[in-house]
Amino acid sequence: MKYGYARVSSVGQDLTIQVQKLNEVGCDVIREEKVSGTSLKGRKEFETLMEFMREGDELVVTRIDRLARSIRDLQNIVYELKNKGVTLSATEQPIDTRTSAGKAFLDMLGVFSEFETNLRKERQMEGVRKAQERGVYKGRGRTIDVSKIYELKQNGYGATKISKQLGITRQSVYRLLKEQPVQSLS
Repeated sequence: MKYGYARVSSVGQDLTIQVQKLNEVGCDVIREEKVSGTSLKGRKEFETLMEFMREGDELVVTRIDRLARSIRDLQNIVYELKNKGVTLSATEQPIDTRTSAGKAFLDMLGVFSEFETNLRKERQMEGVRKAQERGVYKGRGRTIDVSKIYELKQNGYGATKISKQLGITRQSVYRLLKEQPVQSLS
């Protein structure tokens, strides 16, 4: 079987071109999803593919960054595919894990994909820092009702019980109680 996998990072993006290319190379089944590639978590369609592929099958993507954005994830995917006897190829890049050159090119592209992701994060953080300096960006507003934490604390609740009741972490409870001790509430 020849399985195709198409992915874009957000709901507003379109999968049409990827699906068309996967159909053109004769994929029997094409799974598609709109979810970030920076992690393997939450990628249900990809998980389904990994469960169903068997020895002799082929996984086809248009570009390797559709599969993974970190070299670690890519290596783990390739390792798992190899153990299953499944090959990997790309329609727009000379990747074919049946050949030595294809494997080498796959590793190089994985490194560049991770590099691109890291550069994007650095640029974003630089933009946030500059906006903070200008006073334009203040960050996300507080979403935890601090007064509720203090109220529960004064009623004898411990950090664990407060965190469970409010659906937050114990660390958040401790941090917020430390910022403004309960005595100052009177």
